[in-house]
Amino acid sequence: MLASAVLLPGVGIAATEPAAGDWTASWRAAPQAVVLASAAPSYLKTPTIAGRTVRQIVYSRLAGRAVRISISNRYGREPLVLDAVRIGVAPQGAGLQAGTDRPLRLAGAAQIVVPAGREVVTDAVEMPVSAGERLAVSFYIKHAVHPTTWHKLASQTAYVSAVGDHSADSSATPYRPLASSYFWLSGLDVAGPSGRTAWVAIGDSITDGMRSTQDANRRWPDVFAERIGGAMDGRVAVINTGISGNRLLSDSACYGEPLLNRFGHDALDLPNVKAVLVLIGINDINFAAMPKRAGVDCDEPHTQVDANALLDGYRRLIAAAHAKGLKIYGATLTPASLPPAREAIRTAVNTALRAGIGFDGIADFDHALADPTQVARLLPRYDSGDHIHPSDAGYAAMAAAVPAAWASPVGPSSAATRKRRH
Repeated sequence: MLASAVLLPGVGIAATEPAAGDWTASWRAAPQAVVLASAAPSYLKTPTIAGRTVRQIVYSRLAGRAVRISISNRYGREPLVLDAVRIGVAPQGAGLQAGTDRPLRLAGAAQIVVPAGREVVTDAVEMPVSAGERLAVSFYIKHAVHPTTWHKLASQTAYVSAVGDHSADSSATPYRPLASSYFWLSGLDVAGPSGRTAWVAIGDSITDGMRSTQDANRRWPDVFAERIGGAMDGRVAVINTGISGNRLLSDSACYGEPLLNRFGHDALDLPNVKAVLVLIGINDINFAAMPKRAGVDCDEPHTQVDANALLDGYRRLIAAAHAKGLKIYGATLTPASLPPAREAIRTAVNTALRAGIGFDGIADFDHALADPTQVARLLPRYDSGDHIHPSDAGYAAMAAAVPAAWASPVGPSSAATRKRRH
């Protein structure tokens, strides 16, 4: 018998007690607010969903015998009502593998209601999953809802059905592509043997995988997960909580809360997390110089930063991770063809990171991607075309720059290691 979900008082997060074995984060999409201003451009707007089913695709990093999902209404202004929620294996497109579909409930109820400003974790359901398995989560929404919480850049197609509750349909026929975003769906946990861990990559669009191939899982954390899978015997889930446009120090109407504010929720507090890698700061440098825009200005506030401000922010992340006994790795800021003043900040940050500011290690993404003849720019074959975001080959080069040993589930925590050194 698997335990039911309960709402933790004062926190707004539902939690399910593990049955046999441990719960470990197996997939995540960091939630962010939808821009509700009428002046918002179309690419920042979300569709109203009424009397239809939304089917969204996730990949489980771990194998296990039971699953549960996280549903976020963190930025909602009213309760989110999902009239049916189901999960099943989806080999391709929107279709399900027959016999794999399971209903998901909250405290035993088929209709899941998520209060405004809250997140819930569903009851656990017994369902065998394999590492790397493609799963579909279906939400049937009877009455009109306009999403206010999403993960904007999924690089993964979400589907919407014809009118009606098609959450249990195995056929893809009722479905058509809806968007490349996640709506309300923020996490998947898997129950299995003890000793498994989550390894979190958190940052901005370069972690989120902007301009990587759609529906192909070519973000650098995906490639890193593939690389270490066999070596770690399926005991480590590489989790991606990047948000495109995100900054370390400043928030944005379009690009989420500053990483300093979301670090606990999106990294440190995930089930069985052991280590975190942080790549953040290029947008802090860039957005300060962006021209102000009428209507919705996604780059607001145009906060001026220098290297010391970013380094101080990193030190706060380091302190927070180490206080929880977790390893935290940093990463050099990647080439972005910046003008001289901004490039000087990037260079100063990278120089300090290489010299050491307290991270447990530094992934030198700058060195991995830079054109050796012009180090301020990406090597052409690693450039997706906008001179900021890597190509699939560039993301693969980033994954290769991260030592596999950093993801090992075996070994002492940071706190224990530091204690022995004193």
